[in-house]
Amino acid sequence: MVTRNDLKERARYVYEIPKSFREGMRVSARVYASPELMEQIFSDKSLDQLVNTAMLPGVVEPVIAMPDIHQGYGCPVGGVVATRTADGVISPGVTGYDINCGVRLLATQVEAEAIRERQQTLVDLLFTQIPSGVGGRGPIHLSEGDMNAVLERGAEWAVKRGYGRKEDLARIEEGGVARDARADAVTPRAKQRGRDELGTLGSGNHFVEVQRVERILNPDEAERLGLFPGQLCFMIHSGSRGLGHQTCSDYVNLCRRAMPRHGIRVPDQELACAPFHSAEGQDYYHAMRAATNYAFANRQVLTHAIREAWDQAAVGLVKDRDVRVVYEVGHNVATLFEHEGEQLLVHRKGAARTEAGKPLIIPGSMGTASYLLVGTEKAEREAFGTCAHGAGRVMSRSQAKKQVEGHALREQLEAQGILARTKSYAGLAEEAPFAYKDVDAVIRVVDTTGLARPVARLVPLAVVKG
Repeated sequence: MVTRNDLKERARYVYEIPKSFREGMRVSARVYASPELMEQIFSDKSLDQLVNTAMLPGVVEPVIAMPDIHQGYGCPVGGVVATRTADGVISPGVTGYDINCGVRLLATQVEAEAIRERQQTLVDLLFTQIPSGVGGRGPIHLSEGDMNAVLERGAEWAVKRGYGRKEDLARIEEGGVARDARADAVTPRAKQRGRDELGTLGSGNHFVEVQRVERILNPDEAERLGLFPGQLCFMIHSGSRGLGHQTCSDYVNLCRRAMPRHGIRVPDQELACAPFHSAEGQDYYHAMRAATNYAFANRQVLTHAIREAWDQAAVGLVKDRDVRVVYEVGHNVATLFEHEGEQLLVHRKGAARTEAGKPLIIPGSMGTASYLLVGTEKAEREAFGTCAHGAGRVMSRSQAKKQVEGHALREQLEAQGILARTKSYAGLAEEAPFAYKDVDAVIRVVDTTGLARPVARLVPLAVVKG
């Protein structure tokens, strides 16, 4: 196991596990963390999982742990693994199961105080109008033709069907459309699971939050992005639902069967992979990109539902009820990336794509702050254009449920002035704030190491969970 003595400090909050640490490592592993966060990181096997990813064929120096890293399946959540497309592999497990799970920030034109008297009405409307929970059915039943269109056109399909407006697309990563998606690469089972789930929130750590801009940290960037103190905002965290999970499962199994044929051995079967340019590798890549589009469309339909709920709650109270998309960024994706004249495939499992000057969203755990940031050139150079994606778990879901009951947690949140609505009190307990790292500590690492620059801190007023 990796111990503190195995880490070499390279800069403040930047550590390295040299490739000499374990036989078979092709590259070193870099860890972005403060001493405070490192204590929590050593409580699980996430760094050993990161070391395993450094053994993949074609991997590029270094594999990276973001400050929100925690143990996952095969690859840690918060892990970044770049491979060469020429002679490297693509791995479904290193990309992640909830493909393009992501976060979207929406902003109104009013202060949160203006809606205080109808805040409960607003959250009740959000809860009743947004389907949530395991197996939640959405407002749309997709025909075979519509399903294929969603998988290949993403949020663009949703906008054309009346779920939003064209200007929304310019504020979504990739314009809301993964152009190299192929619907025929997604299995019938995965499509069936996604047939009735478009426009649903899901369960686990997914949420819709009503938020207030508590503090502006970079006035110039905040003005450019249209944020001001006290502003009422909404945040969506959801992904590709059952379709994405099934797509990952299908291709993990396919890659496991294919590895002997390609002469590939991995230290953990959850890291099953295939050469990027092989038939299996290309099929997974195009299927993963199609699932990415499903998630884009899903969050677009959720945006439409939030706009409708807000319009109903604020009618007669607020004149300007416009809700605009500030930005959306996804996680659990593998994307092409040009680095030092070489084409790479960057797997980001629980890590976010970031570009210099473009917005980045890092949500906290339920009941704690979230942040809007902007990317930097340093992240492009040193971290394959990647940053942290959230607070990161420090306690398993089963452990969290032993610490608090859902009803009690709801009462605690409401005592803090945060309204909570859920279909599963057990699920609520799993996402208790104490089950996660301190998001402010994560942001300090991100800021100090230059991976992103904080713009605004937002705090929750209400949360809807699956």
